[in-house]
Amino acid sequence: MNEKDLICLANKVVTPLIESGVTLSVAESCTGGWLSKTLTDVSGISAIYKGGICSYSNEIKIKLLGVSPETLGTFGAVSEQTAREMAQGIRNAMGTDVGIGITGIAGPASDNTHKPVGLIYVAISQGNKTLVKELRNNFTENIRLNNRLSAVETALNLLGGINE
Repeated sequence: MNEKDLICLANKVVTPLIESGVTLSVAESCTGGWLSKTLTDVSGISAIYKGGICSYSNEIKIKLLGVSPETLGTFGAVSEQTAREMAQGIRNAMGTDVGIGITGIAGPASDNTHKPVGLIYVAISQGNKTLVKELRNNFTENIRLNNRLSAVETALNLLGGINE
């Protein structure tokens, strides 16, 4: 999927949310704000999108998103648990109906852990429910770009499923 396809997907996913008034916020790490950029390419998104935090460092994950230092110490920044706490934390911080958290290793170099490049967690939190999707991408070309595109696509697909 390319950037143009992502914008088309975002339009398809976000339009029903705008119509229903479901508010949204995002916390991104490995995507570096790409999900926020894609969402804000949709006309009318300002009615529901409250904002995002690009939380590349653990310090920001803790201070602004409320990710537990114990979670980071035990499971690491790239983990299901951290993605879950990021999604819940951004939702609480922004006071939105839905929060999305993305964390992963985009590559092409590793993060000096035993975790592989292409391991990405995307979480979506709404109400008392948080769903986390694990990606284990194994791209051989444009590794960083493709991992980031894959994470944004996954987040949009999860967002599209919240009203089902």
